[in-house]
Amino acid sequence: MSDATHPTPHRQRPHPGLMAGPFLEFDLNREIQQLQQEHTWSTGRNSRTLVKHGDFRVVLMALKVGTRVQEHKADGRISIQTVAGRISIRASERTFVLPAGSLLALDRATVHDVEALEDSAILLTIARPEEIKS
Repeated sequence: MSDATHPTPHRQRPHPGLMAGPFLEFDLNREIQQLQQEHTWSTGRNSRTLVKHGDFRVVLMALKVGTRVQEHKADGRISIQTVAGRISIRASERTFVLPAGSLLALDRATVHDVEALEDSAILLTIARPEEIKS
């Protein structure tokens, strides 16, 4: 029974390793907390692939303030949504500052880098071209 006083618990992946299926639902705040509790968080950066299909990926990444993801590019189109904190992205000779709640979309092969201006979490979505599906 679900009402305002007894909400339905938020469902997680049906199986911890499952990254593809007809539906997947995530509690992003809980996922971020888990990333920040893992050993690799001490490096300033931790991530988890939430959804993985041949042509589509969703990755949650947590970054400590000052952490940089060096210049790189993706074969597919991407979107970067700031879930928590504030990040800076340099791409196409521009700098974009994305506070929580912001989203930036980049075309294929756009060279970019990312820097956490605060402890941050971002949701990276990658639409992969048909010819490189795995």
